[in-house]
Amino acid sequence: MDSVISSTILFLIWKRLRMCRKKICYKQVDRRQLIILITLWKLLKKNKKHSRRTWVRPIFTARQRFLQGSSDNLVKEMTFNDPEMFYNYCRMYPETFELLLSIVGPHIEKQYCIRDPISSRTRLLICLRYLASGDSMTSISYSFRVAVCTVSKIISETCEELWNTLQKLVFPDVKEENWLKIANNFAIKWNFPHCIGAIDGKHVQIQSPPHSGSTFYNYKGHHSINLLAVCDADYCFTLVDIGAEGRQSDGGIFSNSIFGQRFENKDLNLPEPKSIEISGPAIPFVLVADEAFALTNYMMRPYPRSKHLNRQKKVLKT
Repeated sequence: MDSVISSTILFLIWKRLRMCRKKICYKQVDRRQLIILITLWKLLKKNKKHSRRTWVRPIFTARQRFLQGSSDNLVKEMTFNDPEMFYNYCRMYPETFELLLSIVGPHIEKQYCIRDPISSRTRLLICLRYLASGDSMTSISYSFRVAVCTVSKIISETCEELWNTLQKLVFPDVKEENWLKIANNFAIKWNFPHCIGAIDGKHVQIQSPPHSGSTFYNYKGHHSINLLAVCDADYCFTLVDIGAEGRQSDGGIFSNSIFGQRFENKDLNLPEPKSIEISGPAIPFVLVADEAFALTNYMMRPYPRSKHLNRQKKVLKT
């Protein structure tokens, strides 16, 4: 349609110029019309350069996704023939994936509009592969036969739905009975009584955000955000704080975090101190941490690293 309009305008410009050369028209109105026509033609030519050549690239069509995309070929082959490689691919077994899909799938399924939408299974696989491998979105785009901009949107939307859907199912309520259950597991599995969790931070490497300076630059020599987490005796997260700048220490992040302030304000329904032995003193329930954290009545940490520690200080005994 644009090409027809452009050709028509060119014809009118040619006709006006020819009339002017023959000295038929000298009116100001005709000159003004000629300028308007030339301006319109330039605008159409400029828009044509930036217009999209195709709606979807041929390699990213639904047909090519079905024939050669990973979700309909490689993943299905691993599901039926090699579950261990499926675990390596998604960091979970096929049974766990199907359970997760049944929970999250209805929330990430898209409605049909003009074109067939990408299935919820493929969306979840794209997100899990990105989280499991840390691969670039461009590489995942070629693997799953989905455009890069779509991959980016899928990962963002799916991660948000995973958090909104699973947080209430996965994280335990901050109730006294749950803390007692965690402490009992620590005593049985790790021989550490009155422990309600192990806390530590993890630096997640990122690209430096624009105009951030050294805000996210950590002592390891790269930019990062910090994942601060409390785990139970089975390595499962019970409390998390995500997104602190990499330059901060674990102890500083804990003191500024919401659950750190709730520990300080005694607002997490911790059990009252109890004695381990019949005639022994009352011992509080504590988190176990490294020397980056401060020693408090709810935080147990080792002695600072030193060459002068004796065996009694090096090995914690209860």
